[in-house]
Amino acid sequence: MKRIILSVAVIAAIGFTSCKNDTKKEATTEVAVQNAGTNLSFGVRGNCKMCKKTIEKAANGVEGVASANWDVDKKKIDVTFDEAKTDAMAIHKAIAASGYDTEKVAGSEDAYNNLPGCCQYDHEMAMNQ
Repeated sequence: MKRIILSVAVIAAIGFTSCKNDTKKEATTEVAVQNAGTNLSFGVRGNCKMCKKTIEKAANGVEGVASANWDVDKKKIDVTFDEAKTDAMAIHKAIAASGYDTEKVAGSEDAYNNLPGCCQYDHEMAMNQ
């Protein structure tokens, strides 16, 4: 009888410890999501799916960016990032360095000239539509 009671007590203790650890992990994940939770949308000029790949790669290459999605039709990027690690201007500059104009920063002329022909956009095109 003592063994049964002792076994039940040990199992209960392990169960409570396990639940506490799960709660701690969930809280840590939630804090990480909150830190990476600043959303930003702005216009970026471009033409095609190759542009999309390059623009998103440039934005995602900035430390602290959690996600980036450029809309080919709207000429707009949606970015989620951690303000403790980066800021909006760093994202604009990274995209511009890859050759694409943003609402705040003109694309690098050298990088633009090295883009494939289908990616060389009209510098007057409307963005963030």
